[in-house]
Amino acid sequence: MIEASTFKGQTIAVFGLGRSGISSALSLQAGGAKVLAWDDHAGTRDRAAALGVKLTDLTGYDWTQIDELVLSPGVPHELPQAHWSAEAAKKAVVPIICDIEIFAREVAARAPERRPKIIAITGTNGKSTTTSLIGHILKECGRDAQIGGNIGRGVLDLDPMHRGAFYVLELSSYQLERTYSLKANAAVFLNLTPDHLDRHGDMKSYEKAKLRVFDNQVASDAAIIGVDSPEGKSICTRLISANNRRVLPISGRRSLGRGVCVIKSKLYNVMDKTCEKVVDLSRAIGLDGEHNWQNASAAFAVVRSLGLDANDIGNALLNFPGLEHRLENIGSIGSAKFVNDSKATNADACAQALKTYDNIYWIAGGQAKEGGIENLSPHFKNITRAYLIGEAAEDFHETLKAEKIPSKISGELRMAILCATRDALASKSVNPVILLSPACASFDQFKNFEIRGDAFRGHAVEIIEIYERERASANMQQGAA
Repeated sequence: MIEASTFKGQTIAVFGLGRSGISSALSLQAGGAKVLAWDDHAGTRDRAAALGVKLTDLTGYDWTQIDELVLSPGVPHELPQAHWSAEAAKKAVVPIICDIEIFAREVAARAPERRPKIIAITGTNGKSTTTSLIGHILKECGRDAQIGGNIGRGVLDLDPMHRGAFYVLELSSYQLERTYSLKANAAVFLNLTPDHLDRHGDMKSYEKAKLRVFDNQVASDAAIIGVDSPEGKSICTRLISANNRRVLPISGRRSLGRGVCVIKSKLYNVMDKTCEKVVDLSRAIGLDGEHNWQNASAAFAVVRSLGLDANDIGNALLNFPGLEHRLENIGSIGSAKFVNDSKATNADACAQALKTYDNIYWIAGGQAKEGGIENLSPHFKNITRAYLIGEAAEDFHETLKAEKIPSKISGELRMAILCATRDALASKSVNPVILLSPACASFDQFKNFEIRGDAFRGHAVEIIEIYERERASANMQQGAA
């Protein structure tokens, strides 16, 4: 745990006692703050109390006695409607922050020579893979890499700071909009597509929240920006014009005069004086697809900007095992492969999967986001048949019908997997892929995308094991004959 000693003696309210709220409360308590922690749900409060969080009912508290409010990232302070705790804080002129701001102040409070390196990653899609990949590279190169934020462990749950540590943080727009003091030695902006607009109001506000990742950087810091979209190109141009930090463009599909790029699976380092081919990503075990080539470019740029050897980074890229729920290879029955892409909760994320494979038996659906799947039509040619689940099934069925893509409303995930497996095997086609890439949130049928992905993995493993047992039995019978 990182103790929040910079808040010693202050009265800090903590609302929302999920992962980040509990770690914030415990960190602040350990650092000597008076903590007033609360949640609207009794069960959540009970779990937090069992872990040592001191509870105080904030509904009747005098907010003029509170110094700051640590508000859970998932709780809105403005749109679509401000939570009552945020309204109370604003009325009493109490600043609203999050756990990342607490962490940032703890870093800033240390003498410069005792600070760890901070790597911050944001973007609509690819954050988790890039964050995990950077952490993997650093560990493979013998560094102490602490990985957290919006992935895995809460930032204040990470190990205590020391000079040689690297903190690799995935940051959502919800976290960044309440973070003011973070200074990243390397900050990554991957991409920007419509998402969370109910929270931010419009794309301009959403972009503004994301761009906070570059706040407080100085000339010695690196800003790594994906330029495979018009938005990224514009942001890159603006930061280069500001001329107050090292700007490194990255691309997964086009040649660049400087930065890092991948062309036909070959990663090139153009950060230094010459253009250097580093590695062939077609040999990487966990980086299928062009979108992962951009993630690999970003990871290389980050770690190289911090002084690590290019060849060591390239070797680490090749043995990255991949990320759970993001093009995760579960296993195969014969030539038919099961791929878990449950983290594709919107159409843009799903597009990356549909571009990666041919002959797809596609499982999609759930709680639809704005825009549906119409913008996926350029990739429908890779779909052999679709199996639709959840609330979006009917609408997706109509979209696919109009595009003459065979589809079936399966309703539940297990039924979809069984039908997709049956059809893929019966087709006797080359390398069919049974792909869960929902293009939807999970909340209609599952608590989160992880549980949805775990369910897919469980069903797929069960089917593979049944197939293997039946094949072994058939071989034994054949041998006995």
